Formats: sequence, C-alpha cells, structure tokens
Amino acid sequence: MYSKGLPFNTVNDPYWFPMIDAIANFGPGFKPPSMHELRTWILKEEVNDLRIIMKDHKKAWKQYGCSIMSDGWTNGKSRCLINFLVNSPAGTWFMKSIDASDTIKNGELMFKYLDEVVEEIGEENVVQVITDNASNYVNAGMRLMEKRRKLWWTPCVAHCIDLMLEDIGKLNVHATTLSRARQVVKFIYGHTWVLSLMRTFTKNHELLRPAITRFAIAFLTLQSLYKQKQTLIAMFSEKWCSSTWAKKVEGVKTQSTVLFDPNFWPHVAFCIKTTVPLVSVLREVDSEERPAMGYIYELMDLAKEKIAFNCRGVERKYGPIWKKIDARWTPQLHRPLHAADYYLNPQLQYGDKFSNADEVRKGLFECMDRMLDYQERLKVDIQLDSYDQAMGEFGSRIAIDSRTLRSPTSWGCVLGVQHRSCKICYSSP
Repeated sequence: MYSKGLPFNTVNDPYWFPMIDAIANFGPGFKPPSMHELRTWILKEEVNDLRIIMKDHKKAWKQYGCSIMSDGWTNGKSRCLINFLVNSPAGTWFMKSIDASDTIKNGELMFKYLDEVVEEIGEENVVQVITDNASNYVNAGMRLMEKRRKLWWTPCVAHCIDLMLEDIGKLNVHATTLSRARQVVKFIYGHTWVLSLMRTFTKNHELLRPAITRFAIAFLTLQSLYKQKQTLIAMFSEKWCSSTWAKKVEGVKTQSTVLFDPNFWPHVAFCIKTTVPLVSVLREVDSEERPAMGYIYELMDLAKEKIAFNCRGVERKYGPIWKKIDARWTPQLHRPLHAADYYLNPQLQYGDKFSNADEVRKGLFECMDRMLDYQERLKVDIQLDSYDQAMGEFGSRIAIDSRTLRSPTSWGCVLGVQHRSCKICYSSP
C-alpha cells in the first residue's frame, strides 16, 4: 500500500477482508495473478459478473419502476462532473458520469442529458427523475415532464432541506449566533496550543462534526459546542488565564463570548432546538435503510411539531421558522408524488395520525391520472376502496401483520396491486 500510494481507506472496501481471508486459507505457495491476467481474462470475468448483476437491476426497474438521480460535484481539478445513478428496490446502480464543466448552467443541454438517460433506461420504467433545485435543473425537469408524459421530475429532498436550513440561518438570532460560534471554533482550531487545551478539557471530543450538507454542519457544530458548554467555560476560566493567548485580542474576544456574553449560550440552545429536528429529517432522507419519499410528509410534520414543542408552543418563536420551512416546502417538496407515496404507505395509512386531507388525495389522483392509462386507472380506483377500508386481501391477517415488515412497494405488489400502481408506491431516497 505504501509503495504504490494506495489510500488508507482501501482497507474499508467490502472485498478487502474476504481477499485477505482467501489468501490466508490458501496457505503457503499462493501465486497471485499476473498483470497480464488481471487485464485480460480476470477483467472479462468481472465485466460478465457485473452484467449479470445489472440484469437483476433491470428486472427490478421493469417490475417496480426506478428513479434516476443526478449528482453534480466538482473534482480536484475544478471540473464539474455529473453522475447519473438509477435507484430501485434492487439498490443503486451507477449509469455514467459526464464532464459538464462547459454546460452545467445550460438548461437545454441538461434536458438533453436527462432525456438520454431516460431513453437508455426506458421511459416506461422511470417513475421520477431527481435533481437539485438550481434553475437549470428546474427548467430541464419541466421540459422532461412535457416530453415524457408518464414520469415526474422531483427536486432533491436533501437539497431542499439544506436550503431550509440556509434560510433559517439568515434569521437574525441564528445568523448572529452562527457568526459568533464560528469565531469561537475558528479561534480554537486555528491555534495548536488552544486546540490541545480544548481536547484536554473535552477528553478529545471534537466541536466540528461531519454532516451530510454544508448548512447541517453549521447547526450540528452548534450542538457539539453546547454539549461542551461546561468544559469550555472551565477551559477559559482556569489554565487559560496564565497563557499568552489570554492577553491577545482574539483570545480576549473568544473568552468574552464564552464566559460573559449573556445571550450567547441561550441563543445557541434556541438555534439547536429550532433546527436539529430538520437535520434529523435530512439524515433520514439521506439514509439507504428505506425509501424516504413515502415518509417525507410525516417526517416534515413531525419536525415542525417538534420545533413548536421545543419553543413551548410560543408562536412568536417558532412562527418565523415555520415560515422559512413552508416557503421551501410548498413550491418545491409539496409534490403529487410525495402525496401519493404517503397515501399508499400502509405503515402510515392505517396509523392513528394519518392525514386524509384533500391535498393528499388530490396528489394521489394526479399521479394516477399521469402514470396510468384509463383501464389501469379504473382497476386501481376500485382497489383503492378495498385499500382504504382494509377489506379483502388488504384486511387479511398476513397483510395486517406485514404492514411494518415489508416495504410499501413489496407489500402492495405481494397483495396484487396493479403493476403500474406498484411503481407509484416506489420512490428512491
């Protein structure tokens, strides 16, 4: 590894330990493959194995439907790359990557890229195409829906929630608190002696925390800061006073914030209470444990309720937060496909807190009208009556007991829900 400069995380590869075990089990005399073998017949076998795996994915795309996801990022050479992935109950499959450095802001070309991927997978297999919320993607998504009459364009939930956190972070209390917290963290991590002192007091617990998105990091760092409140106060009260940093402008300012600012810690606590519920939703939708779309309605409602509860029901405190959330939720995440997945999720449909609001049923019917032809629509409409009232197969003991054991897609398809309707149930993370 050292001689070839391989990254240390090579050992985290899922095939690393099986490879080591296989070599150890062979014992002395093991002859590794030559470079020629690796580049010829072994490589061909790997390609064939991948083709077999891809066949399983394609079967799932056809049976359950799939979601196309575009993931844009910038590499070390400042090139804008877009990865196209396909997600289904079989897992996530990498399709291709393109260099869009010259075209990333061109809505026409973004539409062309997305349309080509849909064509490659088969329009009849695609439930939705997911992108971020940049204007070029929005325009491309709208055009795609005009051309492809049975699929949906959906903005990325994680990106939308991150934008909510950004908007909340611009509120006066949040902006001021984040700014002061950044100054404290920057000072501590910017000076070796101070950082060493902090780690001594916190017993090597860090203030900086990795997170899914940029704005989630800011609020999770606030949470870490608050957890170490007493140790930071102790740090700036004891050994700190005899150091040279205690006499420098930066040090005096940081100490003053931590020890003497009467608003700093209460405001840190307030910022945490009003944002961490959203960060929890962000974690949920970014998890691969279950498709998130069938739960996003409930997750967002619970997050808003939690924020209001944390503010002790004082609307003056939680009201501005809710407004920022709704300003993103209504135009970006309040989608028919979200409503349909919520309605067709048996884990929620038969729960006490299920909301059978007009907007939910309207979203379901919009999805059915768009994705199903008339005969399919008619059959599903009849099935919905049984589904709503848990009658027939939907009310059988096995159906009731498996509501929380199977994914909504699997549950519906096993019970004989119409093929295309199963695809409405399915969505990616």
